[in-house]
Amino acid sequence: MNQPVDEQPQQLAGVHHDIAHMSWLVGTWTGFGEGQYPTSEAFRYEEVVQFATDGRPFLEYRSMTWLVDEDNQRIKASHTESGYWRPAPDNGVEALISHPIGYAELWLGKVEVTELINARITGARLVMHADAIVASPTAKSLQSGSRMYGLVNGELLMTYDMGAVDQPHTNHLAIRMVRS
Repeated sequence: MNQPVDEQPQQLAGVHHDIAHMSWLVGTWTGFGEGQYPTSEAFRYEEVVQFATDGRPFLEYRSMTWLVDEDNQRIKASHTESGYWRPAPDNGVEALISHPIGYAELWLGKVEVTELINARITGARLVMHADAIVASPTAKSLQSGSRMYGLVNGELLMTYDMGAVDQPHTNHLAIRMVRS
């Protein structure tokens, strides 16, 4: 049975129809967040995330972070990662992400659209879990990962939990970003 037109995501210019459920991610997002882990002290960070499309059925992804002081001034570069996000059945997402610190990961998840206005996604949630983690011989141990991205009131929220260096799976990062 077909859904009424006003309940289907609108096709954005340049976005392949197979990734319409991920169209809300497209753009450059920036913001400040907080991090912690049992093996390090709490910290503040700035992140710039880019999701781009060239019209083919995938998103190109890049994230860059910097440690910041209490005035949000950059102290030093912290982390970067990049990869490709592909569609899967039933609003699914497959993300291939690599890190210069010696990891390549396969993430699997699903988009839940929580709000549509005029057939445009204005609220969504994507929960992903690391399905496979490949590490180089010199990388620190990383056992598990989960990420949640949410579009809420025009902002991109993200949390990242991990199990690494013999620590249990726990929250590591939380950030709120705006489209720039």
